[in-house]
Amino acid sequence: MEARILPYRGCRPRLSSDAFVAPGATLIGDVELGAQASVWFGCVVRGDVQRVRIGARTNLQDGSIVHVSRAGLATLIGVEVTIGHGCIVHACTLEDRAFVGMGSVILDGAFVASEGMLGAGSLLAPGKRVGPRELWLGRPARLARRVSDQERAELDEQNRHYVELAAEYRAALARPAVS
Repeated sequence: MEARILPYRGCRPRLSSDAFVAPGATLIGDVELGAQASVWFGCVVRGDVQRVRIGARTNLQDGSIVHVSRAGLATLIGVEVTIGHGCIVHACTLEDRAFVGMGSVILDGAFVASEGMLGAGSLLAPGKRVGPRELWLGRPARLARRVSDQERAELDEQNRHYVELAAEYRAALARPAVS
C-alpha cells in the first residue's frame, strides 16, 4: 500500500523531499508539507476548497484528519507541532510548537498559539483561542493552567522522536523487501 497523493482542481500536494507520508495516508489538493514533517498511517489531509500548510518537523499522528472550510478558512499548522492520534483539525491555526492531544477536535477559526497545548480528548470550539503556554482541557475546552517548563521539555523531546522515527521509516520503506 502506498500513500495517496492526489490532485484536486489543478492543485497537487507539495512535499519537502525529506518529509514522510506513511503508506495508507492521503493528501489531496492544495497541501504543503515542510521539511522533516510526517503524516502517519491512516491520516487524511484534504485541501480541496482552501489550503493546508504543515510546517517543518511537524507530526500528524495515525488516524488524524485535517480539513478546511468552504467559508474561506485555511488550516495553517506551524513548525514542530505535534498532533496526536485520531484528531480532527478543521479550518484553524496552530502556531509553532503547539501540541494537540490524542482524540481532540479543533473547529473552524480556532487558534492555538505558539507552545499552547490542547489536552487529550478536548474540543476547541469555533473561534476559541489558546494562548502561549496555556493548557486547555475538556469538552468544551477551557483554560486549565500554564504549561510547565518540564512539560515543554517533554513535548520538545517527543517532537524530536517523531522526526527521527519518520527518517527511520522513510529509509526502511525505500529499501527493497528481503524475502
